[in-house]
Order: sequence, then structure tokens, then C-alpha cells
Amino acid sequence: MCVSAEAAAPVDPMSLQKLLFYAQAGLADSLANESGGDRRFPTSHVDYGDRSPPPVEPGGEGMVAIRERAEPAPRYAADGAWVTPVMKPTVVVAMDKSGRLDVMAEALLNGNARSPVILHALSEVNNPGLAAKAKVHLVKTDDRDEVAKIVRKINPDFVLIGPEEPLAAGVVDELRKFGIPSVGPTQGLAQLETSKSFTRELLTKYGIPGNPKYRIFRGPEGIAEHLQTMDSFVIKPDGLTGGKGVKVSGEHLHSIQDAVAYCAELFKAGQAAVIIEEKLDGEEFSFQSFFDGKHIVHTIPVQDHKRARDGDTGPNTGGMGSYSCADHLLPFLTREHVQQAGEINRRVGEAVSREIGDEYKGVLYGGFMLTKDGLRVIEYNARFGDPEVMNVLPLLQTDFVAVCKAIITGTLDKLTVRFKHQATVCKYVVPEAYPGKTIDQSEIELGAVTKLPGFGDRLRMYYAAVNEKDDRLYLTGSRALAFVGIADTLFEAEKIAEEAAALVEGPVFHRRDIGTAELIRKRVDHVRRLEGHVSHRRAAG
Repeated sequence: MCVSAEAAAPVDPMSLQKLLFYAQAGLADSLANESGGDRRFPTSHVDYGDRSPPPVEPGGEGMVAIRERAEPAPRYAADGAWVTPVMKPTVVVAMDKSGRLDVMAEALLNGNARSPVILHALSEVNNPGLAAKAKVHLVKTDDRDEVAKIVRKINPDFVLIGPEEPLAAGVVDELRKFGIPSVGPTQGLAQLETSKSFTRELLTKYGIPGNPKYRIFRGPEGIAEHLQTMDSFVIKPDGLTGGKGVKVSGEHLHSIQDAVAYCAELFKAGQAAVIIEEKLDGEEFSFQSFFDGKHIVHTIPVQDHKRARDGDTGPNTGGMGSYSCADHLLPFLTREHVQQAGEINRRVGEAVSREIGDEYKGVLYGGFMLTKDGLRVIEYNARFGDPEVMNVLPLLQTDFVAVCKAIITGTLDKLTVRFKHQATVCKYVVPEAYPGKTIDQSEIELGAVTKLPGFGDRLRMYYAAVNEKDDRLYLTGSRALAFVGIADTLFEAEKIAEEAAALVEGPVFHRRDIGTAELIRKRVDHVRRLEGHVSHRRAAG
């Protein structure tokens, strides 16, 4: 049971104290009958215990989720008067600027927590997905001082950080000064994502398998000479580029001159280093794990699609969509491959904690490639992937608030984390000019999306970089809406997501091939060719 409380909602004289009694006693249905089926109550009736209520701006209110206990509790009554049970609210701040925030908010509110959840969202957009779930505070999420100012006023139990920019800006470090814990690493630990050279050197230093052949350059000297020794290569900027800075020979760079010029461009843009790596051939996948500084819990493998257009064509993007399978593998992966990826995640979490002298608390997101020579580490991210988080959190059966608290307190080993055995397909609807820098503020319409069968259950819609004004939706230039199909089979999930994405009207597009049988077959055949190459090489040897 989830009950939202809105200040403007009509309410009978029964206070939220009585609602809390019903919820704790397992009498949600009785409550619904007694209140005429309306389960909404204003936040002004919440008993905050010894916690100060969150500030309410004019016209705004915190959102409260009241959940039924898993087992009945004693019924509290004395002389006909209701006695308030102990159900202190959990106040959470979630921050992001994309569809990742919408799915995190959903997971925080839709778990089976034993106490109310009051959710605040720090975001750079104000869309209806967030407005329906949380009190939204518009702020640049990498503005450390302003974020800290807002969060201190809210005084949450914890902060859940979605994107990489606030991690790089040291938001976790700043909040820690005021005793506010975060699900997300400190600035030093976040170098795992914010500095590719740091991560390559970390794996080398601690003997962690997965590094490709690489060389780090902190200036242009020697780059041209090094490139002349390589048949093919990949050039990566050291710092953050929103997933769009990697360029590959033969695809983006067609000569050594092109490569040298790109390196010069990166240094001019302020990159501290460039990393030149061997070009790998294989299939990429993402594997995300919860880590509390000592213990690790793995989620499920997901395959993202970076190229903008069908058939893996067009420029690189932040991710056009992704899929996961009901068996918690991928069509080209074995259980051994997933176990190897999980072991690398564990060793990386332990290594970075030891290197920095601080415990890593958050999500470890390893980007891997299955090659003819085994698994290789493509990159590491220090937070949930977007869109990969949309394949993971909708399947999470364990209360997400409990997972976050266990990460903070270092008790993941005491928590059983389960995921549904269903397949998911996520498809992003994006502006026509994406991933260009054009700011498109065109209006889009959802059409009949919300009337499709299974909407809100088998079909999830997550709002991303869109703004709402006068009940209309407007693009902002980046990924706009994500549709996730959930089903027993991958191809059924794909049909659900595709039907919804195709209904959005406006100057937008999406990849129609994500999760289709044709594209999956292409992935599997690719790996089989690599395996055949290995078998042939072994036979020849």
C-alpha cells in the first residue's frame, strides 16, 4: 500500500495518527473503507517525532508514502483514544537531472518500508513524474554550496545521488561535514569515474584483471609516435564528457592526423590527460553492484546501446536504451562471465577504498566487454547507469530504502536483496537533434500512452529532460522520456516498450531495434565468431 499526502487534498477529521495505527496494525483495507476509499492525507498531520518537519515552500508540500507492515503489530488503543505508534518518517533527498531520478523516486516510494517516506527531489528540470512523487527543488546539482544549503534545511536521513557531476564537485564531502550521509562516494573515491587514468592505474597497481593495453599522455608529446605503432586504437579523455568523448579509429578517426588533432582538442578543452588504448572487439555490457565499503551485492547485467540510430549507427549518446533478461544473464553471457564481472567489481571497490583511505559507499558500475581473450574493463562509473538503472530498480523486490540504509551503515551482508526474474526493455524518446547541443523546446504529446494495457505495471514511463508548463510537456534538448516494458520474455517486453515509444508525438525519435530478435541475434553471432576465432587459433597452435 502506498498513500500519497497532498496538502490540497480533502481529508476527513481522522488524523494521520489513526492512519499510522491502521498501517502498522495491517488494517489498510479497513482504513480505506472508513475513509471512503480516499487514502490521501496532508503532510501537516504527520507526526515527525523529534525531527523538525521539512520546510514547505508556498504552494509546495512534501510527499509521504505510508506502507503496510509485513506482519501485524499490537493494536494501540486506550479508553477509546488512539495512541500514536512509533513510526518515525524516513526523510530522503534524491538528486539528478534525468530519467534516472524518476525511477529512483519510484523505487524509494514503492518499496515495503515499515515507516513513512518523505521524499524531496533536487533536479534541474521540473517534470510531472517528479512533481507527482516528491517536493521538487530546482537547482544545479553540481553547485555544491547551493545543494548543501537546501539539503541542510531539509535535514534528511540520507541523500541518494544519481549523476556523476555532483560526485565530481564534492557534494558528498560537503554534506558529510554536517553529518548528512549519502549513497554515493566522496570526491576522491569518485575518481573511479571522473579520471580514467586513475582507474587504469588502480587496476594495474592492485593486479585486478581486465585492463586493455593502454598508455596515458599528460601532454601532446609522443602521441603521434605512439599511434604509429598501433594498428587500431581508442582515444579517451581523462575526465567527464557525458559519455560522448570516446573516439575510435576507423569509425570517428580516419588517420593518425585526425587522432593527434583530437588529442590536441582535448588538451585545449582542459582535459588533464588522454588515454590511448588498444581497440577491442567484442560485446559490451553493464554490471552494477551495491557496495557498503566492505560488502557487495550484485544486481543484474544489462546491455546499453550508445549509438543514436538503428543498426548501431550515428554518433555516441548517453544511452538510447537497454535490456535485461529474465534469467539474469544476457544472450551472449554465461553465468561464469557474470561471476567474473562481479568479482572484478568487488576487487575494485576494495582497492579504491584502500587507495583513498575511505570507504566507498554507493553503486559500482562496471562497463565490461566480452572479447576473444575474455572480459575487459571498458570503464567504471560511480553511480547508477542511465538507462541501465531502469532495467534494475523496477525488478527490485527488496525495499530500496532498506538497501540504501544498509549501504550507509555497512550492513549489506545482513540484508537479502532479491530481483524479479523478468525481462526488461528500455527505449528512450529523444529530440530530433540529439545528441547535438541544440536546445529544442518543442512541445511533445503522449497520445494514448497512458491508456495502454498494463500502464504503470508492465509498462513504465519515466520523465527525463522535459519541462511541464500549463499541463503541456516541452523538450529541453536531451533525452526526454523512457519507456520500460516488463514481461516474462525479452521479446514481449520489447513489444510493450516499442508500442509506447511509437505513440509519442512531436519532433522526436527513438531506436526501434533495441531488444528485437534481429539485434539480439546479431550480438550472439558476433560472440560466436569471436569464440570460433579462439577455437581455430587453439587448434592451429
